[in-house]
Amino acid sequence: MSSDRFDVLDGAVPPAENTRLFGHAEAEHFLAQSYRSGKGHHAILIEGPAGIGKATLAFRFANHVLTHPEPSQAPAELATPDPTAIVSRQIASGASHNLLHLTRPLDDKTGKVKSAITVDEVRRAGKFFSQTSGTGNWRIVIVDPADDLNRNAANAILKILEEPPKRSLFLVLTHAPGKLLPTIRSRCLPLQLKPLAPDALRDALTNLGFDLSGPDAQKVLAAADGSVSEALKLINYGGLDIMTAFEAILAGHGPAIRRDMHKLADVLSAKDNETIFDFFSALVSGHIMRAARQAGVAGDIARAERFARLSATIAERLSLAQAYNLDRKQTVLSILDDIKTESLPAA
Repeated sequence: MSSDRFDVLDGAVPPAENTRLFGHAEAEHFLAQSYRSGKGHHAILIEGPAGIGKATLAFRFANHVLTHPEPSQAPAELATPDPTAIVSRQIASGASHNLLHLTRPLDDKTGKVKSAITVDEVRRAGKFFSQTSGTGNWRIVIVDPADDLNRNAANAILKILEEPPKRSLFLVLTHAPGKLLPTIRSRCLPLQLKPLAPDALRDALTNLGFDLSGPDAQKVLAAADGSVSEALKLINYGGLDIMTAFEAILAGHGPAIRRDMHKLADVLSAKDNETIFDFFSALVSGHIMRAARQAGVAGDIARAERFARLSATIAERLSLAQAYNLDRKQTVLSILDDIKTESLPAA
């Protein structure tokens, strides 16, 4: 797995190569102790929001297990991986015969990442386990994330989880565990990771080389909500400008706002701008749902229901636009029109 992976954000270190992890010491301790006891679960469901270090933790733990294949002889804590060690080099390059990383594949025809982890990808896990390890070491599969499994792929993973091979370990990542098949969740040991605390997020971004002394630093840290990936979108992809423009549109009135809506739609509909379009989609969805919750807490049930319906409508519109490759500018404008019509409160 090289640093030019197509799904790694600019400024980030691919999880397989990342030797630094911030903010999850308790989870690291739990995994080390569980493995060392010899009674560790064969499948661990690592839960938490996107961009907080779930994949880095999974590769870090995989490195620990493959470096110390006998649990009773393993250290009591996860050590910082040595990038010069054979195991680390094999994991980082994707050349390990004992580790399989299942994620959304690249479509050879379009050159873009597919929308789901397909059953063909999961079949790779079946072949992976059928091959005898030359070292007798563990076989580890990282599913990253399980949220992207389509139905057939999810059922195929479930079959392997139901009858796991000896010395096999599944590290199943999820941003939204409630959306997974209950049968998959029931066969995994849950390990919940929380968003990074402000100090941990600051340390993680500083480690990536970002200067957080500027005037926008606090805004980035607050808006990132404990996620390194969200912070990178804000800093490197124009997310902060998108957020500011969206807030101005919500608060504004008159003809000038229409021009601002078109400017924002032009930016979001630009070619090869998938990351920032996804950022905008999440920004809109999150803001509407917060407004719905606020209305519900205030006792305005009718208003809360309108916002909930608006959220569902926009989610459907975005899904259709992606499925049928519809004009993105028109999609963005229609979403902004709907939001203005519903008088969504400013951020």
